[in-house]
Amino acid sequence: MTSFWSGWIIVLTAISIALVTWVLFANRKTEVRDENDRTTGHIYDGIEEYDNPLPAWWFKMFVVSIIFGIGYLIAFPGLGNFKGLLEWTSVGQWQKEMDFHSERLQPILDSYAATDMDELAANPAAMKMGARIYANNCAQCHGSDARGGYGFPNLTDNDWLYGGDSQTLMTTIVDGRQAAMPAWQTILGDEGIKNMAAYVVSLSGRPADETRVAAGKSQYMTMCIACHGADGTGNKFMGAPNLTDDVWLYGGSPAMIEHTLRVGRNGRMPSFKDLLQEQKIHVVAAYVKSLGKQ
Repeated sequence: MTSFWSGWIIVLTAISIALVTWVLFANRKTEVRDENDRTTGHIYDGIEEYDNPLPAWWFKMFVVSIIFGIGYLIAFPGLGNFKGLLEWTSVGQWQKEMDFHSERLQPILDSYAATDMDELAANPAAMKMGARIYANNCAQCHGSDARGGYGFPNLTDNDWLYGGDSQTLMTTIVDGRQAAMPAWQTILGDEGIKNMAAYVVSLSGRPADETRVAAGKSQYMTMCIACHGADGTGNKFMGAPNLTDDVWLYGGSPAMIEHTLRVGRNGRMPSFKDLLQEQKIHVVAAYVKSLGKQ
């Protein structure tokens, strides 16, 4: 905040407090014009308004409030750039509370980190913590029920692009993942895309045009075998999905398969190593692993 606006706030605040104080004291007492008539002269429906001073307790309450307000502005920030005598900040308060809770939580996290994931998955308290960590960091993409969505894997089944063992889950969360499905439109053309899509459909046991399947197979063996394997079961080391099951990250209809072949896919799982400490990653990985067993 610039010095001008800081001064502007200070002056307006001081004027406001002074005006409130003046109004309060100016109405503390009333001037009696006639000992026999203490009304204000206002009459409505036969009711006359008396000109009485503020009750003493009410007046004192206002005075205490004004004094408290002035004291608060001296102790805490509120007057422009003036930080207050206590130099309190919301960030400092937040950090103080975080340090307090971290100190209490750290021994629990350390004990969880030293526990095998399968054993940790049987600990209700640990799984409750894992569910909260998941909700705060993972639910935005994978859903609150962990069933994923278009382009985001379902974590409740047993289909894992990179593997679902403990170490692989930790690696996925710590380092993230970057998909690399290239676009084939330029190389295959429209007919080639339709042929390849027909062959991919046939890999999962669904009916497809036999002529296109035959043409697509030769293209598959030239261009796709390196990632998805000769039998189409994929490669977890590369994150290449299994094309022979009924699990599809972007949809398994012929039209969606053609779209994937045309434009490619570049989904990204972010790294959480700078957002979550290792112990929390261990807990949430155990929670995710437990979801796959449901």
